[in-house]
This record gives sequence, structure tokens and C-alpha cells, in this order.
Amino acid sequence: MSMAVAASCSFSVLRSTVNPHGSASSCPPRLATRPSSIGVLALKATGPKEIRNLKRGPSPYHCKSNAKKDTVSHMPNSDGISAKGATRRPQPLAVGTQTRDKEFQFDPREQQVETGDLHDAAFLNAVVKVYCTHTAPSYSLPWTRQKQYTSTGSAFMIGEGKLLTNAHCVEHGTQVKVKRRGDDTKYVAKVLARGVDCDIALLSVESEEFWKGAEPLHFGHLPHLKDAVTVVGYPLGGDTISVTEGVVSRIEVTSYAHGSSDLLGIQIDAAINPGNSGGPAFNDRGECIGVAFQAYRSEEVENIGYLIPTTVISHFLNDYERNGKYTGFPSLGVLLQKLENPALRECLKVQSNEGVLVRRAEPTSDANNVLKEGDVVVSFDGVRVGCEGTVPFRSNERIAFRYLISQKFAGDVAKLGIIRAGKFMQVQAVLNPRVHLVPSHIDGDQPSFLIIAGLVFTPLSEPLIEYVMFVAHTEEDYSVFFMWRNGDSVGLKLLLKARHSLARFKDEQIVILSQVLANDVNIGYESMGNRQVLKFNATQIKNIHHLAHLVDSCKDEYLISRSLEPYVDLGDNQAMDQEFCDIPVSNCEIGFDGILWA
Repeated sequence: MSMAVAASCSFSVLRSTVNPHGSASSCPPRLATRPSSIGVLALKATGPKEIRNLKRGPSPYHCKSNAKKDTVSHMPNSDGISAKGATRRPQPLAVGTQTRDKEFQFDPREQQVETGDLHDAAFLNAVVKVYCTHTAPSYSLPWTRQKQYTSTGSAFMIGEGKLLTNAHCVEHGTQVKVKRRGDDTKYVAKVLARGVDCDIALLSVESEEFWKGAEPLHFGHLPHLKDAVTVVGYPLGGDTISVTEGVVSRIEVTSYAHGSSDLLGIQIDAAINPGNSGGPAFNDRGECIGVAFQAYRSEEVENIGYLIPTTVISHFLNDYERNGKYTGFPSLGVLLQKLENPALRECLKVQSNEGVLVRRAEPTSDANNVLKEGDVVVSFDGVRVGCEGTVPFRSNERIAFRYLISQKFAGDVAKLGIIRAGKFMQVQAVLNPRVHLVPSHIDGDQPSFLIIAGLVFTPLSEPLIEYVMFVAHTEEDYSVFFMWRNGDSVGLKLLLKARHSLARFKDEQIVILSQVLANDVNIGYESMGNRQVLKFNATQIKNIHHLAHLVDSCKDEYLISRSLEPYVDLGDNQAMDQEFCDIPVSNCEIGFDGILWA
């Protein structure tokens, strides 16, 4: 459609963040759709222009902890996983560790206690209660913030004036305070680093009074199955410290709900409730073996809680010490498929029952320069990879191939053994954090927004999608179908891109026209919203900053943007193939079903 308006266009950049309530993946697959079409929008540029600094900001995900009355409740995600300890409804969370000047190491000779004295041990005094005041951005009105709310969680001392807690416990925190066991004084804490993917946050307290007589916790090694575990924290049900006991049920690569990542996790049967997030878990020798961060909530299961193991904690701390900030866990950046089928292995000339098939490498990854579609990865740093994408773990266990990648740091080099056209060869790839076309969280204070003559532009993000779906579920439980059909939600085409597209370059973003603020200059455009902006004055848009630059430098009489309708007709297979022919089904490294159709 074509539209033109004479307008005195001044624009400014505003910042904001989305509050993810509920998972977008919970959206029903049946959606009312219309044939896709291209919309053209024109505005006369005759007035002054003003640009403010574009900044990105953090995106709210699942905040878990002991929330107070003004807490906003979240929808549980589709997996039934819930977090404990930061606010809102249950969803997963992670726990803390200890920092040192040198690389993080475990010393088995450090403090130990008798099992029977665990509950009375002095080191329980190292566990503190966290009070956080949150002010999350509003995604529907990006220049504002949501109502302030408070929550409580747990943390523990790791020495050198620092504490560890869960990242979701202090997300969007405007004020963080901590209180020691048996003390009435609350001390202001500063957030030094937040690891969203591993759900860990590092805090510092400057007050010397707070640290008087304090003894930091000591860390133990990864536990074994059936080892006793004691979870300590400040959950719902009271104000004093709480202790629950259980055993280690499982150790494997686990989905971290807050960071939408897959890292090593410890499953236990000890109770983990809202407020436990950020609290330590001890073995029977009094060593900290992990941090409570999430639990699985479902009518079909009981007593499933999760800990962040010390291996993940040490990676977070070493990363912070190496770089002076947290850079994140790296990724190989490839789409892989299991090779269980004998005929498929024979076709690829793989003689042994091992290896995973490379379906596609992400354009932004270094693996894109060394791996090709059809290669079979059979080893990683000399460790053989099985046909189900697993590698040996400890004595007689196996674990997902991703575990080896998570042991690396950003910038590290991985040696890959591959089979290409029946020939074995070795290649090297540099590992870096994944570049998300549609990020699950937004770095910084708030996400970028650009307003031109009442037209609100913003990068597409998971928090924005989740906010829209949350509104759809809470306002009209039966109306998700209608909301999508009537254009009040992010369209099917945008959702497909959000779930399945790969970034072509580092700073690429999907820029959308989120809404139109009615004014005389945009008459006729009021109903437009939630559609991708493809071009500006015939120039392809790379990201929100690029759009701002194009507008600022525009000398034409009219500002013309070309947008994509938010609907696509599922019956128009030719249009679907043309639009999404190069989009894989998943960005994850190995799909749960082992098959990823491109």
C-alpha cells in the first residue's frame, strides 16, 4: 500500500525495554493469516530533526525470588520450568561463587565440617538476604517504565568484598540491599556483573561494617549421584534462614530458563522455593557445590530443583577477572544433526558409529569459514563425539557435546576432527558468543527506540514478543487467534523470523514499526503496527542505528519507508518458500529430536 503525508517531522530516540511475561513459544500453532503484502509509507520531511543517543538496554525475562505485593506475576514457560527467588511467577534461576585475584580454583583442603554440625556451622552466616527494587521498562510505551516492585532473594559471600546471587534476582534493579543473618541493618550493594546466560550476578558491598567477622564460603568439586545436598537461603514462608535437604538426582546439560541457554546443571530433590534463588547448596563436608536457581513446576512431577554447579560459577568468575567484565559463554555457531541412522552414515562415508552432521554454520561464526554443509564432526579437542551428539563424561557417563564448548572462553580456539567426502581432516575454529538476530535479552539499560512523526520504531526482541503474548493471554484467554488476526500482535512472519533466522552480520537487527501515535501528520497510518521495516528511501535497513542515520542524513522531500505486512498466507506455499527458503528450523546446536529440516 502507498501513503503520503505532508508533515513537519522531528524525531527523537527513546530508550526502553520489554517485560517478558510468558513464553512466545506458548502461542498456539493455528493462526489466522492473510496473504503477505508490501506496505509503503511516506512522510514529508520539512521540519527540524533531532536525534538523541540510541542505546540498548536489558530485557526482562523470568525474575524469580520472594516477591512482595506489588510484584508482577509471570506466566510459566511452556516447559513447566519455574524460577525461584526474584519476583513474579516461578521460573528458573542460578546461584553464586567466590572470586580471587588468580584463576578460580578449588582447594579440597579448605574448611570442612562434620555432617552432623552442618546446620549449626558458622559458615551459614555467609548466606545473606537480598532486597531488590525493580523498575522494568515498558515495551508497549518504550519511553516509560513499569510500576516499581520489590522482591527478595538470597546471596552468599565469596571474599574480597563480593557476593554471588542470581542474575534474575537483580534484573532491572534500581536499588539492591543485603542483610546478614541475625542483623537488622540493610547495606547497599552494587551490581558488578550480570551473566544472563548463566543466571549469575556478582555484587559488592563497600561498607566495612558489613564484612566484620565474615567468612567467605569455600567451593567443592562436582558431586556424584546420590550425594547429600543441603540448600540454604531465605525462601517464602518466613524471614529467617531456611535449610532443606536432599540428594543429587541427575547431572547433565540443562536448560537455563532465565538466559535461554543450555549449560551444565545439577538436579536435586531438595525443596527450592521463591526466595531460594541465589542461595548456596552444600555437600556433607560443608563445601558449596552450587547455587539454587530454578525448579520444575508441573502436576506430573515432584521435587525437581536445579543448581548451578561450581564449574559454571568458576567460568563466570574467571571470565570477569580476565576481561574486567562478563563476556559470556562461547558457541561453535553451527546447526547439527544426529547420525543415528546407519544408512545416513553410509551415505556420508562415516565408517564408525560416531559424529554429528553439520547442517549449516551461522554466518557470523568463525566456523562458517572452516566447516561446510555435509561435514561430519567426529571429535572436539581430541574428544570423540558420539552419533547422538554426546561425549564421555567422568567415568561411565555421557553428556551433550555442548558441554565441551561451554568449558571454553570467548576467543579460544577449538580443534575439530571432521569427515568431509569420506576423508578425515582437522580444522580449527575460534569460539565466540552467539550473535542473535532477535536477542533473548537486551544489553544495557534499555533497548533503542526511534520516533519519527509519531511512528515508533524498535528492534525486534524476545522480550517484546513475550510481552505481546502475555497481553494476549491475560486480557483474553481465548483471543490469541483473534489478536493475531486483527493485527494487535507481532505477526506470523515476524515470529518465524524471530525463531528461525540467522544474523548475516554482527549488528544486524529486525527493525519493526511497533505502533503509531495518532497525530495530524500521520493520518491514515494509525492502524499500522508490528510490521518489519525493510527499506528507507530505497535503502535496505541494517539496524535501528542505521535507520536513525538514514533519517538524519535524508535530504529528500519525503521520508518513505517500505514495510512488510505482519501476515503470511500459509496456503501460499510459493510465497513461503521464496521468503523463507534459506531459513533453518532452529538456531540451537542440536535439536531435541535430532533432526533439523532446513
